[in-house]
Amino acid sequence: MKNRILVDQWLARSQSNLDRARAGKTGDTILFEDLCFDCQQAAEKSLKGLLVARDLESPHTHIIAALLQTLERNGIVIPEEIRDSSDLTDYAVHTRYPGMYEPIRDDEYQEALAVAERVVAWVHTELHTL
Repeated sequence: MKNRILVDQWLARSQSNLDRARAGKTGDTILFEDLCFDCQQAAEKSLKGLLVARDLESPHTHIIAALLQTLERNGIVIPEEIRDSSDLTDYAVHTRYPGMYEPIRDDEYQEALAVAERVVAWVHTELHTL
């Protein structure tokens, strides 16, 4: 695989975000919004790693649907349970700006974490086919 070092860097950053998200609310000052941001980042960075692994340009975007569309346009079949990850995009922008969102609940965080874990696992599966 070309660009293995860059792919590994994307995946390391993705794993870092996923590990932070998995740690959860370790204290009263930790916000679900920030944990969900880490979920979004984990999915985004793993998808960008897959793009690089496939020798595709990784667009400078936080929009997960755009990353999935780029993969799909290049012949990669996106499973339905991975398409759902586009919903994580809201956590990349809106929840970073107070007043632009309703507070995130624990169940929403749990769902975001489950989605991020599915995306990261799927990307690793895809990389093993290269």
